[in-house]
Amino acid sequence: MKVGLTLPQFGEDAEACIEVARQAEAAGLDGVFVFDHLWAIGRPDRPALHGPSLLAALATETRRLRVGTLVARVGLIPDDLLVATFATLAAMAGDRLVAALGVGDRLSEDENRAFGVPFPSVADRWASLGACCGHLSRLGIETWVGGLSAGTRAVGRAESDALNFWDVTPEVVADELARPDSVPVTWGGRVDLSGGAGLLETVLRSLDDAGAAWAVVAPIGVPWPAAVGVVAEARAAAA
Repeated sequence: MKVGLTLPQFGEDAEACIEVARQAEAAGLDGVFVFDHLWAIGRPDRPALHGPSLLAALATETRRLRVGTLVARVGLIPDDLLVATFATLAAMAGDRLVAALGVGDRLSEDENRAFGVPFPSVADRWASLGACCGHLSRLGIETWVGGLSAGTRAVGRAESDALNFWDVTPEVVADELARPDSVPVTWGGRVDLSGGAGLLETVLRSLDDAGAAWAVVAPIGVPWPAAVGVVAEARAAAA
């Protein structure tokens, strides 16, 4: 199982994100991932660095790490522009790029409305999700679909390389992988690292046993860049 982490994106210091990515690469982690939010989730008072712009910097500042979104939302920009954005990123990152897409939810709807961006129906967003994944796949770009609803999972199984589940138990991962039409499953979620690497080691072992292809850790409880060292320690212990 590959192990990655999210970055300190909800702020104004892009260099801090780039430095954490460099440290993650030096520590032997497998990837770094960015959110696609216009503000910190549920916190419109907090800034957020633009995910695709940050990915462009990460693609040029790292050499081995996978870099990707978790997840880019259809409907935030036109479908053709979303595909073109990832095509440009792939020209920078090559096969290190992961285009993880999702359809958003009621929390992201508030972001759209605040910025004057329409929020299409879920049926329209599912259609866009499938179309974008199909186009990206034809371009040779690895795609994940993030989300837990039945409709989103169905699109992911049909059109993507993997499903991404956020903050679920290992049992949910194992249940999905037991389906005959399953695709690989990746996991992302918050883990409190304030007590050291022990809790994360347990989480990683459980996800690996469940069959997850990736665990993308959103670390809480410790300052950056200490989180990188704790994640790397837990990964080594769980291997």
